[in-house]
Amino acid sequence: MAAAATIELHLPQDLLIGGGTSNDLPDHVARLGIERPLVVSDRFLLEKGPAGPLVERLRDAGLAVAVFGDVQPDPTLANVNGALDALRAHEADGVVAIGGGSPMDTAKAASVAHTNDGDVRDYAGYHKVPGPGLPLVAVPTTAGTGSEVTRVAVITDTERDVKMMMLDNHLMARVAVADYRLTISTPASLTSWVGVDSLTHAIEAYVSKKATVLTDMLALKAARLIGAHLRRAVSTPDDEEAREAMMLGATLAGAAFSNASVALVHGMSRPIGAHFHLAHGLSNALLLPCVTRFSVGGAPERYATIAREMGLAGADDSDDTACERLVEELEALNADLQIPSLSSAEVDRDHFDRVVEDMAQAALDSGSPGFNPQPATKEEIVALYREAY
Repeated sequence: MAAAATIELHLPQDLLIGGGTSNDLPDHVARLGIERPLVVSDRFLLEKGPAGPLVERLRDAGLAVAVFGDVQPDPTLANVNGALDALRAHEADGVVAIGGGSPMDTAKAASVAHTNDGDVRDYAGYHKVPGPGLPLVAVPTTAGTGSEVTRVAVITDTERDVKMMMLDNHLMARVAVADYRLTISTPASLTSWVGVDSLTHAIEAYVSKKATVLTDMLALKAARLIGAHLRRAVSTPDDEEAREAMMLGATLAGAAFSNASVALVHGMSRPIGAHFHLAHGLSNALLLPCVTRFSVGGAPERYATIAREMGLAGADDSDDTACERLVEELEALNADLQIPSLSSAEVDRDHFDRVVEDMAQAALDSGSPGFNPQPATKEEIVALYREAY
């Protein structure tokens, strides 16, 4: 009998989930021996969101805190280099990332760049980071990317119009603090985009060719939570039950895809962000229905299981029926949440036509489409981009 394949599960050293968990942030930072943290966030969160009060909480605990807030949506190399300069100027011994995926990815990249030789570009790809970075504490303020529990960072190289994906164990936060109460002030549009992004993580992790029994459990639970609560979180922002479910779902989905993989949706999404600077969650969301319809033939039983977990089909329904209902629900979800097409997102048609084949090639080169249950050629990816337009 052949030996069973090894199953790995990589998670932060400590993962705390629940309302109020961020109240103890200074204790979690101090436990790592951090005395001079650099907080990485963005200006809005620092001035009007939950990051400012958390910075004060850290200072009140006696920690020597510096702040770097120059992070934009879909962070760039300039953001990472700015954070790296701030780390050096402060002589920081640790990093606290507070925000969505952009601050967390910036903090991850700067943390490893601070302690390793070479350029951040050298770390693009799989397992290219030479050694550990500074200890990192990740505090998400959106229920979306799951970056607090992933080994992944995505940084845009604006000189080449390329989104660099880095996957490495050294990018994992040491501590993740997922407090759903920090998400209550998230605007409806952002809640929508990052919520569908989380659902994409769950679906792609479950149908990925690299899925395992452990990631399956995480992905299915995430899909069930997100499917049942996303519309509520958008329509009733102060619905704490919905916000709590979305935060848990996002964290579980992040853990699932970080240990399995994403697939064709993400492979196609990154070039859209690089060329047109759409938010990552938005580009994933507008692609999800058409890419799912294309992909269901590669793993109908798996897509059908997701549909049943989300309450879209029953045990007596055929897999084909369940798959159709899943695609219909993804289309209805985008309509209900007012997720635009590429054209209504003001993507210029001439520019789109000039770069669509380059985007398709970049998607293939990223590797993620290789884990899709339904293989896609460059021509098929171009056709999917045109359908999404």
